[in-house]
Amino acid sequence: MEVLPISNETYNNEEEWDCPENPNEPALVEALSKRLEAELREAKNTHLMVGEVLLPNGLTRRIAQHIFRMADSEFYGLRGCTLYIDFEGEGVNRKLSSFRCDPTTPATFEVYLTLKQSTAAWNSFLPQFLKKITRSGAVMISPEYQLQLKKLYRSSLN
Repeated sequence: MEVLPISNETYNNEEEWDCPENPNEPALVEALSKRLEAELREAKNTHLMVGEVLLPNGLTRRIAQHIFRMADSEFYGLRGCTLYIDFEGEGVNRKLSSFRCDPTTPATFEVYLTLKQSTAAWNSFLPQFLKKITRSGAVMISPEYQLQLKKLYRSSLN
């Protein structure tokens, strides 16, 4: 067997090997980020019972980008996603919200987003009796979050 060298002028560097990025990615990520913000605004009054939910700068955008990358390998992409938002804080776990990214597309996977309360919050240094007074004031969300993907189908290749 003979091995012949192949010279390919088209792909001269590694950057050209990558698949082209989705041209709609910035708009989709921005829309998902805004939706996450809206769901958290709604949840602050209904589930968290606080006046303010304080988020680190760019957190919803980072989460949206992460979810978009997870959805990239799924059958319908982001359109087939059902997102569940949970909150963990001070010994309390709460389901805040859930929504389908595209209600007209069958759900092919679920993403569970768990937001955590920041332990470095300003009110963590207050005595317990003062915490009860400030509890209805604000909740600080940690920059750390957890995402879990659950597929709702089985591949026919397995």
